[in-house]
Amino acid sequence: MNIIEPRLLKGFRDYDPAEQSARQAMFATIQSVFERFGFSPLSTPTLEYREILMGKYGEDEKLIYSFKDNGDRDVAMRYDLTVPLARYVAQNQNMLTLPFKRYQIAPVWRADNPQKGRYREFYQCDVDAVGTDSVLADAEVIACLCQAISALGVSGYYVRINNRAMFNGLSVVAIRAIDKIDKIGLSGVVEEMKNNGILDDEIERATTLIKNVNQNIPEAVSTVMDYLQQFGIDRALTSDSDKAGKVVYEPSIARGLDYYTGTVFEIMLTDKSEYGSICSGGRYDNLVDQYSKTSVPAVGGSLGIDRLFSAMTEMGLIKTQGSAKVMVFNLEQSLQNDYVEVVSTLRNAGISAELYYAPAKIDKQFKYAETKNIQYGVIMGQTEKDSGKVQLKNLATREQKEVLLTDLVGRLQ
Repeated sequence: MNIIEPRLLKGFRDYDPAEQSARQAMFATIQSVFERFGFSPLSTPTLEYREILMGKYGEDEKLIYSFKDNGDRDVAMRYDLTVPLARYVAQNQNMLTLPFKRYQIAPVWRADNPQKGRYREFYQCDVDAVGTDSVLADAEVIACLCQAISALGVSGYYVRINNRAMFNGLSVVAIRAIDKIDKIGLSGVVEEMKNNGILDDEIERATTLIKNVNQNIPEAVSTVMDYLQQFGIDRALTSDSDKAGKVVYEPSIARGLDYYTGTVFEIMLTDKSEYGSICSGGRYDNLVDQYSKTSVPAVGGSLGIDRLFSAMTEMGLIKTQGSAKVMVFNLEQSLQNDYVEVVSTLRNAGISAELYYAPAKIDKQFKYAETKNIQYGVIMGQTEKDSGKVQLKNLATREQKEVLLTDLVGRLQ
């Protein structure tokens, strides 16, 4: 029998149980914030017809995983959650109550060049308000995402905001070049525009918009910032040394995807700028129109959980713990039925509990429980069994108390 070498595809990764438990806790926190803002859950499929996705992402279209399925259909794996949402709205608009406020937490796939915190398979956490052109919706989407980030324990972040309409009159190629300014700088943007045949007068107009020497904030952006202030997100000046928790007007924010039409924003980590934006989005008033004769304005944003998870790990903000709160130690073969009864009682009371499967030395079981970050150990030998008691041990502090078996659930709750 030939042994197959176990290996991962480039740009993909495993999350071990401790990491995945932490990620699932993050998802639950984010979901609770999304629902607090009145967004409802939606699920769309991994695969779409290829034509549904193509023509929406500009030059990034080359990153879409597409292929022919077994029925010889041209299909593609979703690149983001926004375009599938637009398809869903167009397909079901007669049944939807507008504005349609939805959230979705799901994986997407991009054949991108893997970088720090960036993978080819990753999770996005999206909120969108469809069927309204109110800038209050723009502000609420941003505020919701900020509260989700804060709820995860991250305070060192700030919002950069602009309006895509500021670039009206510029070619798509120029806008895509502007979107790379954080990576290649202004000189690199100018060089890319020249290499793509953009004329000098358009380059001059583009650089003037980016620099915005007088920092004149467009009225549309200023209005969104006013609403954000009411949501508790103060304005910051670009010269501020402390932008944490604030929103700042940034004239170079363009967002490279072709479907943006108005407000565009990015959320950055103040001390982890190497991760780029952990969250981004904006207004896309014409996207649904590509699938329907009815015009449906929309705005949304997406939080990239994998990039944020990597950054939070470096910042020491990821707290891992085992899926079980308690482990019942297995010390004596004659007490197997008693151990099963104890662990079942705990589980029936809503306490996550694990039973060590076979009798073993107590040191071995301690090591097992500690490795899995289990908080408490329940120890019962024949002596404890005869007295109707157990030893309850805090595995972190090493504090141990003898408690009545009938009081165990109450103590742990």
